[in-house]
Amino acid sequence: MDTSRLFRTTGTVVAAAALLVSGCSSSGVPSPGSAATASPPGPPSPSPSPSLGSEHGRSGEAVGRGGSDDGGAGRADARARETGAPDGWATANRTTTALHPLPPAVPTPLRGYYAQRLRWRSCGASGFECATLRVPLDYERPGADRDVRLSVSRKRATDGPRRLGSLLVNPGGPGGSAIGYLQSYAGIGYPGAVRARYDMVAFDPRGVGRSEPVRCLSGREMDAHVRTDQTPDDAAEKRSLVRAYEKLARGCQRGSDRLLGHLSTTEAARDMDVLRAVLGDRKLTYVGASYGTFLGATYAGLFPGRAGRLVLDAAMDPSLGAEQMNLEQTAGFETALTAFMTDCVRRADCPLGTDDSAEATNLLADLLHRVDARPLPTEEGRTLTESLATTAVMSAMYDEGAWPALRSGLAEAIRGDGTELLQLSDAFYERSDNGTYSNLMVANQAVNCLDLPPAFHSPADASQSLPAFRKASPLFGETLAWSALSCAYWPVEATGRPHRIEARGAAPILVVGTTRDPATPYRWARSLAAQLSSARLLTYDGDGHTAYGRGSECADRTINTYLLTGQLPAPDTTCT
Repeated sequence: MDTSRLFRTTGTVVAAAALLVSGCSSSGVPSPGSAATASPPGPPSPSPSPSLGSEHGRSGEAVGRGGSDDGGAGRADARARETGAPDGWATANRTTTALHPLPPAVPTPLRGYYAQRLRWRSCGASGFECATLRVPLDYERPGADRDVRLSVSRKRATDGPRRLGSLLVNPGGPGGSAIGYLQSYAGIGYPGAVRARYDMVAFDPRGVGRSEPVRCLSGREMDAHVRTDQTPDDAAEKRSLVRAYEKLARGCQRGSDRLLGHLSTTEAARDMDVLRAVLGDRKLTYVGASYGTFLGATYAGLFPGRAGRLVLDAAMDPSLGAEQMNLEQTAGFETALTAFMTDCVRRADCPLGTDDSAEATNLLADLLHRVDARPLPTEEGRTLTESLATTAVMSAMYDEGAWPALRSGLAEAIRGDGTELLQLSDAFYERSDNGTYSNLMVANQAVNCLDLPPAFHSPADASQSLPAFRKASPLFGETLAWSALSCAYWPVEATGRPHRIEARGAAPILVVGTTRDPATPYRWARSLAAQLSSARLLTYDGDGHTAYGRGSECADRTINTYLLTGQLPAPDTTCT
């Protein structure tokens, strides 16, 4: 990952759900009108991942982009005041190019794609249908011999006479299977009132899951890749880390060269518009989490007149460059770690002591250093390295429901057994018992390296960044600084750049931010809400990654009301 950008949102792989992001535990103290009630659990979702090679996902290719205009400065100031954007936001964003919309008329060469008919068939879980959607590999050079075939799934609305249309869902990543999320959670676990009124729909974006997935390394090669030391202590370990990044890049070029230059978020957003039209919807209704917020915001920026009710939960900030995004995400993980430690030392089963959270953090750091020097044995027959142990700890930061599993795993590791922490890491990387991996990690790398220029271009750059990253997180900073080097060796040059998304003329959009979100810091939600011309920010005062379906009755009710009626919450609404 590049700064850890594998944005896990509320649900991508079912197998990892129990270990990583249960989606059902509530955070914070219930307040009037926002009592915490359990919601259907959802699998983890892609989000920052402590994995090798995954940079921040964005997009902003030249397609559909234009220069910024001076008239936006006053609007930026007004939106910043209205949404409480971070200090200095308006000034910084005046210098950032804005994503400009595409022409509203469908170009003649693309009309065949927009007019195609999907052939639905039974598939997957009971009640779901699947189909294949054709889209051009290159929207500037469409042609049947260069098409990409995308897998689509849906579950029809249960109240047909009152059907509102299709609700497209995306769990994040980039690289998370939206079809897996739909069939394992959203299509059966979203509130009944929402599922009654909408056909629940998902598609795996190009290069992901069932849609011509990016292929790079074998299972054995991935095992070696994720074990690579991401806190190099000497020149030899730095060379080993660079070789791992280079090997991954070569493997992806061999396995998926045709696709690598056409996996951007902009292209995925254009694919969504084709799907919207083929489904017969005049406007897109959408719930996107984590990286899915960037995909949804990009859609609104390119097609503001076709953007309907969009929920952007655990929002990303498209105006940030890769290094700054990585740095801020590092600080986000430190905030989540502090919350975990504060909770841990209050419990009798805390393996790091029951006195002082700062001392507990020091004890965790000591444990990771010992594992670096001598990896722990496990029941799996593989050893737990420092990199895998760090991944396990970071994975539990996505949802406080995973904190008991982390406490248990740390207690076991202190006794010399790394089995439970290895299981947490395997779940995060979507490693199966048979040693194979889903393509989540490599798709994440492929999209992120195309969407933004690398955070760093050489080991020297990463080394120079270490003081800032260690300041942001003494425990995670070094790992996340070195992981941000991965895209420097990618075989395809980035097509995207940092940019604002204003989506002028779009219908009201709901942006949701969680105050102690580790993967998408709360300030990003404030920033995106300030950029989007029609957005309203809903704040969830709690822990973990994303808000919808995580136990806050207030947040769920507010989002459901918006999806069913289009009504936004009052300004400055905060749920617990």
